[in-house]
Amino acid sequence: MNRKNLPLILMLSAGAVTCVINLIRQYPLLDQLTVLFVVLLVFYFLGEIIKWTLDLFDRQNENRVPKEGEVIEKDRETDKETDKETDSQG
Repeated sequence: MNRKNLPLILMLSAGAVTCVINLIRQYPLLDQLTVLFVVLLVFYFLGEIIKWTLDLFDRQNENRVPKEGEVIEKDRETDKETDKETDSQG
């Protein structure tokens, strides 16, 4: 799954909400810019952490898939053997 833009979307969404709140509360311009900068940094790093965590989960799941696939192949072989035995008996 493509998560390349997740930190950017999270950061820009939080920045938009911050701008609206700052305008409603009528903070001075320097305070608005300071708060906006801090919010953008915090939410960018939060998005990076979330992206890293989700990518880690995907890598762990990819490592498990071949192991599960091997079990399915072995089950198919035993099913063929049981089908041959039932055909020869019947």
